[in-house]
Amino acid sequence: MTRPTEPIRVLLADDEAMIRHGVRLILRHAEGIDVVAEAADGHAAVEEAAAHHPDVALVDIRMPVCDGLAAIAPLLALDPAPRVVMLTTFGDDDNVVRALREGAAGFLLKDEGPQELISAVRAAAAGDAVLSPGVTGTVISRMLRSGTPQDAGGALADERIARLTGREREVLAMLGQGLSNQDIAGRLGIGVGTVKTHVGAILDKTGSVSRVQAALLAHRTGLAS
Repeated sequence: MTRPTEPIRVLLADDEAMIRHGVRLILRHAEGIDVVAEAADGHAAVEEAAAHHPDVALVDIRMPVCDGLAAIAPLLALDPAPRVVMLTTFGDDDNVVRALREGAAGFLLKDEGPQELISAVRAAAAGDAVLSPGVTGTVISRMLRSGTPQDAGGALADERIARLTGREREVLAMLGQGLSNQDIAGRLGIGVGTVKTHVGAILDKTGSVSRVQAALLAHRTGLAS
């Protein structure tokens, strides 16, 4: 008998109780998703994540006491670490850029619809990047313009790319195009598990903290074009 898939465990961190309530209601009715903990600030989010081991943490950028940006590093330092998706609003591009540089798996606008929220949780749990279409172009452009030595183009980026196999370069190019693991598997005619293995190797060899950082590297080196 096939063993049922374990539900995706989710942590909600937002200082507004009504937003937490609304997100919880949406996710409660989604098959295979279980909200295991809530928090109203970054410190509490880390404590709850350490206690409940969520697969995905939906974290508001702006919170009192300890905001979502300050919570990213300690959340990612947990073992196992959750995939951190930032909740944001239009006009918060600078903070989104900071969050992605810190290793967040992506960002989701608070006014996205229920299906977009559910899809984002599933995508994050599957290891895909979560990027709201409404602001992705602006954020990626800003990150490319304001690069740091860690993700800069030129010789340093070329050295990181040189560590990859030919197949890993193909996968990295598709990450830069925003494709999911499922899409990449279909394009290359390989299994999703194999794609995940390639993505893990790419992150390790290039020193990228997340798929988003790897995608930026693909853009900087021209692989994504």
